[in-house]
Amino acid sequence: MTEGPLSDLIVLDLTRALAGPHAAMMLGDLGARVIKVESPAGDDTRGWGPPFVGPEDAQESTYFLSANRNKESLVLDLKTDDDREVLARLVERADVLMENFRTGVLDRLGFPVERLHELNPGLVVLSITGFGHDGPEASRSGYDQIAQGEGGLMSITGVEGPTKVGVPIADLVAGMNGAYGVLAALHERSRTGRGRVVRTSLLAGMVGVHAFQGTRWTVAGEVPGLAGDHHPAIAPYGLFETGTAPIQIACGSENLWRALCAALGWDPAEERFASNKQRVANRDELIAALEARFADGPAEHWLAALAEAGVPSGKVRTLDDVYGWEQVKSQGLLLDVDHPTLGAITLPGSPIRFEDQPFSGGRSQHVAPPTLGQHDREIRDWLDL
Repeated sequence: MTEGPLSDLIVLDLTRALAGPHAAMMLGDLGARVIKVESPAGDDTRGWGPPFVGPEDAQESTYFLSANRNKESLVLDLKTDDDREVLARLVERADVLMENFRTGVLDRLGFPVERLHELNPGLVVLSITGFGHDGPEASRSGYDQIAQGEGGLMSITGVEGPTKVGVPIADLVAGMNGAYGVLAALHERSRTGRGRVVRTSLLAGMVGVHAFQGTRWTVAGEVPGLAGDHHPAIAPYGLFETGTAPIQIACGSENLWRALCAALGWDPAEERFASNKQRVANRDELIAALEARFADGPAEHWLAALAEAGVPSGKVRTLDDVYGWEQVKSQGLLLDVDHPTLGAITLPGSPIRFEDQPFSGGRSQHVAPPTLGQHDREIRDWLDL
């Protein structure tokens, strides 16, 4: 057992790819015992690459490593009676079961929700689908890029045309939504003694993050277009070229606008830019004026001047720069773990940090993602099999 706020929980992770594994990993980071049930072929992401790392006969996908820390791996062939019985024994002991099969697959394997709750009335079941468990398109499989497009996110992302986010954001958001839904159901169980089914989808996650872009349509009747590198409702708020490299500025209030003008030697009451409404209406002129001013010096000069003026600003870092940044290290966002075949590796850490811990997540010790079937014998012994 490991320490952590969820260290009394057992989670069965029947998911593969990213949305479900990410949800299970979030609970594992907080101390839950997560048993990842894999088919004999393993999670799909074990084959997603390059890059692959490690010895030629035991290579690991870095994609798999990103979503499966703090888990144990058990191989089960759920098409066989013996392994379905193993799963039934696990269900009896578990607090949470997570699955992202297509609707109806778990039923056909012999584990409809009714049977799961017969085996364990307190079980919380998380079901993640692509487009929802019901409705006219429930049978569609869920892939991140498809969901980004169908859920509208790509229509507001990009400069010259629709662009997907650089990470599988539909999967990640669905996983986060699933994890907090599970925690809500567990809290309810503490009062009722009974579990329930939590459902979410990649589509729901995409619609759920529309924020002000969503209400532009539902309330104001405006169809948002590509947002590019500038905020559609605030100016100046975006990416600006300087003499050497782009910088970002976020003037989210009139006080910040005045501070920016003071740093640049501008009149904040200049007619075209005197209010945020005017600045948004004259955005192209404002961008051109700012970039003409910023061309006079390197990015470092302007970042220092803006910081001194109290104007929120920053650079655009590459990932090697991010992971070498002392601020990232100070927040415990890098985890050093010992992998059974790769040895010592560093992983991006949990975004959750507790005040009495120097690292991310709620565990006293983090564990590397497992090799396929690494814990088969250990788990079967625990089940007396």
